[in-house]
Amino acid sequence: MAPESDDDRGAGVTDATLLERIGERSAEALAQLYDRFGRPAYSLARRICVDESLAEDVVQEAFLVVWRDPGRFDPARGTVSSWFLTLVHHRAVDAVRREATRRKRTAPPSADGDDWNIPPGPGADQAALGAVVAGKVRDALTELPADQREALALAYFGGYTQREVSSLVGVPLGTVKSRMFAGTQKLRTILGPQVEVEGEER
Repeated sequence: MAPESDDDRGAGVTDATLLERIGERSAEALAQLYDRFGRPAYSLARRICVDESLAEDVVQEAFLVVWRDPGRFDPARGTVSSWFLTLVHHRAVDAVRREATRRKRTAPPSADGDDWNIPPGPGADQAALGAVVAGKVRDALTELPADQREALALAYFGGYTQREVSSLVGVPLGTVKSRMFAGTQKLRTILGPQVEVEGEER
């Protein structure tokens, strides 16, 4: 029986099964995975990158990673949804950093001779700072039960509300709330009260 968090989502095939088929070079399986995660992946990338075209590139890169090496997914560390959105998060932060570096490198000198640096796009500094905190949270998440880890990963990395997480993982809203509450308490014990986890009641 498939794990509750890897539910069929109405298509009759689990996310993990789609990854297995992608490993067998099934383009149809990749298309189905895109249908499931394309929208939330773009939403996440758009929040971090701000720039629409950059967000689109990030999503394409993430799906290309899945196509090339679906075996990177480790079911022992969570579900396909949390793994993939974490992958998108990493790619988006990297893209923002690359873009900021490129803009600094190509910025023309000002008329008075001082270097004129175009400020990085909106959210770039926040994304870079968030990456540091996110790394600590990501490490701490590995110490939680799989169901709590998934709910908090979607909320923290994806920025989803509890209702959205409920829809994504296919469990009742009340179940998501209890998982997030229990997981948040454990994270605060691990990380300290100064670290707030996004995605609580919204």
